[in-house]
Order: sequence, then structure tokens, then C-alpha cells
Amino acid sequence: MNNPLTRARTFDRGVRLLMVNQFTINLGFYMLMPYLAQHLSGTLGLAAWAVGLVLGVRNLSQQGMFFFGGTLADRLGYKPMIIAGLVLRIAAFAVLGLVDSLPALLAASAAVGLAGALFNPASRAYLAHDAGERRVEAFALFNVYYQAGILFGPLVGVALTGVSFRLTCLVAAGVFAVLSVVQVVALPARTARRDGGQPAAGVLSQWRTVLANRPFLLFSAAMIGSYALSFQVYLALPLEVRRVAGDEQVGTVGVGLLFAASGLATIAGQTRLTAWCGKHLGPGRSIVAGLACLGVAFLPPAAAAAVAVPAGGPARWALAVLPPLLSALLLALGTMLAYPFEMDTVVALAGDRYVATHYGLYNTICGIGIAVGNLLTGAALDTARAAGAPALPWIVLGAVGGGCALAVLRLHRTGRLTPAAVRARPVTA
Repeated sequence: MNNPLTRARTFDRGVRLLMVNQFTINLGFYMLMPYLAQHLSGTLGLAAWAVGLVLGVRNLSQQGMFFFGGTLADRLGYKPMIIAGLVLRIAAFAVLGLVDSLPALLAASAAVGLAGALFNPASRAYLAHDAGERRVEAFALFNVYYQAGILFGPLVGVALTGVSFRLTCLVAAGVFAVLSVVQVVALPARTARRDGGQPAAGVLSQWRTVLANRPFLLFSAAMIGSYALSFQVYLALPLEVRRVAGDEQVGTVGVGLLFAASGLATIAGQTRLTAWCGKHLGPGRSIVAGLACLGVAFLPPAAAAAVAVPAGGPARWALAVLPPLLSALLLALGTMLAYPFEMDTVVALAGDRYVATHYGLYNTICGIGIAVGNLLTGAALDTARAAGAPALPWIVLGAVGGGCALAVLRLHRTGRLTPAAVRARPVTA
């Protein structure tokens, strides 16, 4: 029974609905966001710096506000934050399609990010709450639905954007409107667990509890690099495909293959792989194996960098597409190995206390890793190529994966990734 749809039906209604939510959220988001830059620079004629500012504000708003979104979810309940985030996305997507002034576009972009910061920690904490002892399996299925949304969203978006970007925005807003109504009607209310039924502590006390959780902070620090590596399927690999291809059409097709292969691999293999890992490796070693795989993923482009680029024809197409494609598949495999156990480890380290706040801080910390990693990787690719050492950035990325794997392995061997480590630490109230 490895069919994701069949396995999802074995969970309670709340978990099933959260999985459908994640697919629909990504469907609506990715039918719009991949084409936003072209709309801003082409249709609206904004300068490159303004386009970068609009896109950067969305990412900064989401990553910076995750901690606050998780805090609100633990205090006010998971369902209200999920609904609030969805409703905010309705307005934000509609505004993106209807306005042309930079201040309004910046406000809408910030609202898109804030919406994600509201519903993401709440959704994951809700899933962990309702899945109970089946958390790992639930997060594996969650990743399948997540990737399916990423896979199908751009396909719907390219058809709609062919008519007009405004239509794409309004349809995406409509998707979130329908989803919001479904949440109000069908999603059961859930509130964070409280110790001994005591009233909730103040916000500062809540934050002190999370920030005093040393095993959690060590785990978060060890995982930062993995998020920078995973994100290279959106940055370094597409840049490499287009650079080697030397043809925009071939490059576009090649980049599409990267995303399609990554999504299809996850949909086809996530649940089977997670079941095998749970049986043969266990949580800690599965995460370590996943991180090691993320590091190995950058060996194909490193090897390809030593090959002279053919003048043209099938050989050039193969060199442009095949090494990044293998890299994308290995990145997908590494994520499949680690993600369900990684999400479960956050819950375990939280000790079932302020789970959404822990998820929020975890996302913020890893978001910093993505931002810094992208900045350094982009600069390193250009600098290394100019210096005649094009393989060096890929080797460094591989070493980052190895370093993350060793750090998590150390935490695993010293018992810092187990619930017992959490129970042993004093609780700040």
C-alpha cells in the first residue's frame, strides 16, 4: 500500500486535509511566482534592481516572520493561523495582478511572504499533533503532496500566463479563496498542548523556552547548510544548464527537466524510501545519509566542469543537461532520505511543547542559510570561472554537505537528537 493517495486515507480527516492543503498551496503559488519576474521586467518595465527588490522582499518577509508566525500558532491555535495565511494570500495575489506601482507591488510581495510565515509553522505543528506516532510517515506523504504542487503549478501557470499574467494572479487568488472556505468548514480546530493544563505563559517566556533548547539549536545549526544545498536546484543548476547550453530554448527545456525529474522522483519514491529507512537506518542515520547524498549531488557538475564544452549538437546538449539532471536527482534523493525524519526530530526536540514556535525558528534559521548560501554561491560561480577553476564552487558545495552530515552524526552519537535529551534539560517557564 505505497500509493500516496491510498496511504493518506489511513489518517484522520485533519491530516488528510493538510496534505491536500499543501498540494493546493504550492499549486497556487507556483502557477504565479515563476512568472512574476518576467511580468515585472517585461509587462511593467521595471528596472532589474526593482525586480530583485520585489522578489527579495517576499523572501525576507517570509523567512523573517516564521518565528512570529509559529509563536502566534502556539498561542492562538493552528487553524486560525492557517486560515489567516490563506486569506492574506488571496489579497496579495490579487494585488500583484492588478497594480503597477512599485510601493503597491512591494506591499503585496511582503504580504505573500507573511502569509507563508503564518500558515507554514501552524500546518507542520498541526500535522505532528494529529499524526501522533505516525509522524514520520505523515511527513513523508506531506513531502509527496508538496512536490506534486511544485510540479503541476508551473504547468497550469504557463497556460494562464499565455493569456495574461493578471488572469494567472486572479486564478491563484481564487484557488486560495476556495481553500480558505474549505478550512473554515472542514478543518478541525487544534491548539498547542500545554503542560499540565496550565495557562499559557507570556510570549517572552515562550521564546526563552525555545531559545534555551540547546539540542534544538545545535540541530538547527547543523542543518543550515543542507537548505543552502537543496536550494541550488533553483539557482546554481539552472544557471549551469543555461551557461553550457548557450541557447535560451535548450536551456529552458533543460531547466524544466530538472524540476520535473526532481518532483517525479519524490512522488514515486518518497513513501517506499521512508519505510525502508525507518526499518533499516532509524531517524539519525537517515538524516545523516540524506545530508551526505546532498553533498555527493555536486560531484557530477564538478566533474563536468573539467570537460571542454563542445561547439554544438547533441554532445553540447548532453553536457549542459545530464550532469545537472543527475545532481537534481541526487538532491531529491537526499531530501527524501532526510526530510520526514528531520521534521520528526524537531518535534522530538521540542518535547511536544511550543512545536509551532520551534518550527518557526527552525525555518528562520534555515532561511538565513538559504540567503547566505545563494549570495556566496552566485559570487563563487562567476569568480571561480574567471579564475580558471570552475569546479571549485561545486567541490565546496559538496564539502558543505559532508560537513553537515558529520555534524548531525556527532549529535546523533552523543544522544542529542533523542527525546531523552530534551526531557533531561530544565524547562524555562
